[in-house]
Amino acid sequence: MNCAISGEVPEEPVVSKNSGLLFEKRLIERHISEYGKCPITGEPLTMDDIVPVKTGKIVRPRPVQAASIPGMLGMFQTEWDSLMLSNFALEQQLHTARQELSHALYQHDAACRVIARLKKERDEARSLLAQAERHIPASTPITVNASAVSNGRTVTPDEVGPGGKKICPGISASIFDELTECNAALSQQRKKRQIPSTLAPIDDLERYTQISSHPLQKTSKPGIASIDIHHNKDIIATGGFDTNAVIFNRSSGEILSTLSGHSKKVTSVKFVGRDDLFLSSSADKTVRIWQGSDDGNYNCNHVLKDHNAEVQAVTVHATNNYFVTASLDNTWCFYELSSGLCLTQVEDPTGSEGGYTSAAFHPDGLILGTGTSEAIVKIWDVKSQTNVARFDGHVGAVTAISFSENGYFLATAASDGVKLWDLRKLRNFRTFAPYGSETPTSSVEFDHSGSYLALAGADIRVYQVANVKSEWNCIKTFPDLSGTGKATCVKFGPDAKYLAVGSMDRNLRIFGLPGDTEAMES
Repeated sequence: MNCAISGEVPEEPVVSKNSGLLFEKRLIERHISEYGKCPITGEPLTMDDIVPVKTGKIVRPRPVQAASIPGMLGMFQTEWDSLMLSNFALEQQLHTARQELSHALYQHDAACRVIARLKKERDEARSLLAQAERHIPASTPITVNASAVSNGRTVTPDEVGPGGKKICPGISASIFDELTECNAALSQQRKKRQIPSTLAPIDDLERYTQISSHPLQKTSKPGIASIDIHHNKDIIATGGFDTNAVIFNRSSGEILSTLSGHSKKVTSVKFVGRDDLFLSSSADKTVRIWQGSDDGNYNCNHVLKDHNAEVQAVTVHATNNYFVTASLDNTWCFYELSSGLCLTQVEDPTGSEGGYTSAAFHPDGLILGTGTSEAIVKIWDVKSQTNVARFDGHVGAVTAISFSENGYFLATAASDGVKLWDLRKLRNFRTFAPYGSETPTSSVEFDHSGSYLALAGADIRVYQVANVKSEWNCIKTFPDLSGTGKATCVKFGPDAKYLAVGSMDRNLRIFGLPGDTEAMES
């Protein structure tokens, strides 16, 4: 009988009444005094629950290695090697902790400076307002202009419909022609497209492990809600529960810019493939269009306020000239990117009370997929803004939606797992249910080549994409290292060379080949 803690024969054996496990008396006494619970089962444990075991005098046999001087030298060498490895691991952990502490102190100092500046500006504004009120005669009538302001521009009375709602101009014929030409070009390219030779092979993905972790969001409200990657520049954007979006350079490991302006959590972030444009949506009912500058900072060009509930998703059209937002107000809006103008706002014709929780453009751009809080997936024709297909079968809100680059696979995630749909026959052909009902699948994503599928929930899993009839094999499962038990978002890097993962803590984690760590640090 061996001690459950040390694994050796105890000198003073004792037994737990609750679990029946055997311990060394001095070890379990020290553990109970520090933690008050069983080290194996985790149940509450006191010294009253410990019963001593009476045994004969135990004479420990001499190990074979200790029977000779060379054997003892070998034992000492093994112990020394173990001590050096443990010391090296502790030094690495200490270095990481120092870096995180330095970063947190820097953020705290910067926050204190910003708060002091804002308080000063607030006091000055209050003083100016008080002076202005003293100079305005009490009898002066206050007139209200009949026009309103929407998205930073004046809306005339002719543009306001019943109930004060803005009238959208609609999608013009020239835009339809542009969307159609883009669709034809991309469809033609897809027929000739081959899997790139630079794509990471399955053998590499099987060896992926965490190679870096970066604390990007604030500690006051930890949690990363969304991730996007600019493949051409290899920069990563995160949207957090702390109301900020962060632009991060993976190669240098530096934060390029922190985008502040939203008043609630950032629900979705998206890079635009031109002009250093960037989009963010938030639970504060707004969408912001950001413009990158030469110094690396991003300035807000437009604040879009067409929704009257949380904006859950934003997706960019393949032309990089238009984008769509989806909201819990049960509408989705089609915008022109350059002007920030809402061309059309489409309501659900069925009158459903549940709003949209996710959205994504088809790679060709004429189809839009949306997921609702009522577990329904809807496929829309962008040109006619009509619902052309509807997929039922999920349980809970549809948290994520992703089209494959092949054009006919659709993956959706909800509380019951991930479902794969064949858009040619409009049917579900495979379901992954890796977690229990209490742990929803938060994210699902095809890589850019359509060869791999990643999903995130209680852990992160990568599958090899096959056809409708063949089995989709799980290549790799990564544990959630955040300690929160919930990975919220996952994205493939260029050529699937790495995975970026966000969780309910403040860290962005990068998974890749172990040898890539040195390349990133250099």
